[in-house]
Amino acid sequence: MDDLGLAARPVMVHSSLRSFGEPVEGGADALLDLFLARGCTVLVPTFSESQFGAVPPATMRPARNAIDYAELPADAPAVQEVPEFTVDSTVVNAGMGVLPARLLARPDAERGAHPLNSFAALGPQAPDLIAAQSPADVYGPVRLLAERDGAALLLGVGLNRMTALHYAEQRSGRRLLVRWARDSGGRVFMVETGSCSEGFPHLEPFLRPYVRTTRVGESSWAAYPLTEALAAASEAMSADQAVTRCPDRTCLRCRDSIAGGPIGPAPLG
Repeated sequence: MDDLGLAARPVMVHSSLRSFGEPVEGGADALLDLFLARGCTVLVPTFSESQFGAVPPATMRPARNAIDYAELPADAPAVQEVPEFTVDSTVVNAGMGVLPARLLARPDAERGAHPLNSFAALGPQAPDLIAAQSPADVYGPVRLLAERDGAALLLGVGLNRMTALHYAEQRSGRRLLVRWARDSGGRVFMVETGSCSEGFPHLEPFLRPYVRTTRVGESSWAAYPLTEALAAASEAMSADQAVTRCPDRTCLRCRDSIAGGPIGPAPLG
């Protein structure tokens, strides 16, 4: 890790423990301790859309929003039956991987206030990074991470897992997709979320000049300085929005995001 130049820096980590080829002694907690021992602050996505998402009222359904409203379930649970997200929750989508769940289990972990696409952090800069997120500013922590000379670190995973690139979408002029959650009073409200990420590997030629790589066991590690990576990615998207289209030509998220995102009023928060 030392040859990636990450000591004392804030780092957004995406990982696959399976990429190491054999069990990591100490598991995800050992990885977290490795970063913390070098003065890093670790930021991870802790998304929970499937657990806390709500069905939108008819008045909160903007067009070109990567969803076919006609296919929403007719027997959806009442708003009052949808759980309310709180920052002390440890619920996270299983697809996020082991590391985010273990980070959230730490008593000094900080979790953002976004009900569907929260981030969580651990380390000296965690309070500041997490305070930057709100229901109306989903990628605030990514923006602050870049301002503080942070990096995105991929441990055995590809660019399709690099969540920070969704912020580059926003910078390129796309309007973020919206989804819905409920508050403590049972009110449904709108929040911004990311689009499809399966086409992000197409950005590799534009990010290649900035990446630093190493291997740990059988795991390939790639570190991207966020300031440069976000600038390169957003420039590439601005020049050709279709550059991030995924292989699935029926993907609504790609179609509508590439076209510019939701149309019409979308009051957030």
